[in-house]
Amino acid sequence: MSLTHTLAEPRVQGALDRMFAQAAHDDATAARIQAERPGCLGGTPQEYADAAAEIYMPISRTGGKLLYNLVRATRPATVVEFGMSFGLSTLYLASAVRDNGAGHVVTTEMSKDKIAAARRTFTDTGLHDLITVLEGDARETLAGLDGSADFVLLDGWKDLCLPVLRLLEPRMKPGTLVVADDVDLEGLRPHLDYVRDPKNGYQSVTFPVEDGMEISCRL
Repeated sequence: MSLTHTLAEPRVQGALDRMFAQAAHDDATAARIQAERPGCLGGTPQEYADAAAEIYMPISRTGGKLLYNLVRATRPATVVEFGMSFGLSTLYLASAVRDNGAGHVVTTEMSKDKIAAARRTFTDTGLHDLITVLEGDARETLAGLDGSADFVLLDGWKDLCLPVLRLLEPRMKPGTLVVADDVDLEGLRPHLDYVRDPKNGYQSVTFPVEDGMEISCRL
């Protein structure tokens, strides 16, 4: 008996292949943007998001498969993603939700250009009905989240990962998984220090994939 899953569907696989190929040029794109507008990739989160509207900043393929497996295994009703970008990680999350047969993905993004592109991709892959995109600062948009946060991916502006986590904590049940990408980036340090301190109520482990993912279980 042959079993199929959403990640293997041609529309989804094609979108992932296309975006990973484009993301391979991120370094060159960032260098061009810096040369054209020196210093533009600094400033506030919104200023950075606007300046980086062409940069994919994706998770790795292996990281995406890890997210898919975690969501399949934990079967969350609501997946919350901080930092959608062009929606690569969102496709992995939504594919898992589709294959679980229940659930929804709520994702956040500041860049209007990226939101427009991602929505086209979600429609083209047939996953749009499983995804809600919140436009703006996640510290504001997620404050109005309806219901629980049953699985959390933190992959936005690294300095904001801890504030976003603290915002979501009242909506998290024991056993909720929190995944943070890019453990090697210094901006993620406050979040890592927090979830690795037992007094804050997490059991945390670093998973060695690409730049590393921190997987923390809410106790």
